[in-house]
Amino acid sequence: MVCPRCNSDVPEVSHFCHHCGNDVRSGDAERKKAYAARPDEPVASFRLVSTIMPQGSGKQPYTYKVALGIALLLTVITAALGALPVAIMVAAFSIPIVYILYLYDVNLWEDEPIPVVAAAFVLTGVLAAVFTWLWSDKLVLSIDTIGGTEAGPAARDLLILLLLVPVVSELIRQVGPLYLASRPRYDDLMDGFTFGVVAGVGFACFETLVLHWGWISGGFAGPGSSAGTWISIVVLHGFIKPLIYGSATGLAAAEFSGLGEGYDGFTPRWVAGVIQAILVNALFQGGVYLLGFVGGHGSTVGSILGVLWGLLLLGALIIRVRSVLHKGLLEAALEAAARGGSNHASGDLAFCSRCEMPLLPHSDFCSACGNSVRSVPKSARGVAAPAAAGGYEATTGETQA
Repeated sequence: MVCPRCNSDVPEVSHFCHHCGNDVRSGDAERKKAYAARPDEPVASFRLVSTIMPQGSGKQPYTYKVALGIALLLTVITAALGALPVAIMVAAFSIPIVYILYLYDVNLWEDEPIPVVAAAFVLTGVLAAVFTWLWSDKLVLSIDTIGGTEAGPAARDLLILLLLVPVVSELIRQVGPLYLASRPRYDDLMDGFTFGVVAGVGFACFETLVLHWGWISGGFAGPGSSAGTWISIVVLHGFIKPLIYGSATGLAAAEFSGLGEGYDGFTPRWVAGVIQAILVNALFQGGVYLLGFVGGHGSTVGSILGVLWGLLLLGALIIRVRSVLHKGLLEAALEAAARGGSNHASGDLAFCSRCEMPLLPHSDFCSACGNSVRSVPKSARGVAAPAAAGGYEATTGETQA
């Protein structure tokens, strides 16, 4: 059988082309119902874990979902009880900690996880703290951490939140990912995206700590009528904001890495990705600021509307991320097929990490389930298992070169 997309010879038993990922059974050329990094999910869906944790999360996604759920519940309870220092700290560090544990869990960068995480997270966090302190304290905004004033929106504040903060903060978030993605060992599309997510959640963590330092140092407030406002704010800044920052920055960093071997660098696609991230940041900052005036200064209504606005942006961004990564993985595989195949699965006998079926030589996709080999950590690609070689040849009908 010949794949109609890349003209590769495909075994008759295959469901997907092992070179380009084309679904040779259903005729769905764009694979809209089979996301490249998680084939049992459609591309256009709000699946958080498989989107921001695409490499290896398919094995145990519920672990991360449960961890995030527990952190969210703990944040809501502590905020409702007025334990604001605890609520802010839990909210600020929950997603960064879960994401770093994910990086270690899947052994994403083999023997260099500590310097990689330090460069993308700590460096970005320090720069974020300094910049946030400068614009929130030294520029003397007429807003506080709850958002809004009784006098109404101020043009000066809007300019800062719509122009200065989005532009400078996004450039800061790009520093660590671009440095790491420019290294030959980490120039893969998925590496660039992951670096961007790390930088984004790190920036959000330290920004939240600086903006809400008054709550942290103010001690326990105790249960009160402002519980709804407190819950809305910690959820918005501790869970929604880091996901927005991370996803937007990850997309731009992925464009810097590019599709093929080596990083693409400062291309028009990277510029467009950065502009898109800045725009998303501006919409988030400006929307939350303006909605904070609904119902009066510090009202629960305005805070809840801010959460809904953040969720709306996050939903659109998650679908955008999935579409871009899906298309990128398919295009990269097609380019590799034109050069004779990929080296991603090149061991004597490699297995799909998702369905555990044997992979054909020089595969970019599993021919059985359609999972992208590039969505698997590099340490898990091309694992040899010579003892099963006879079964492999019998299954695929091919012999190793």
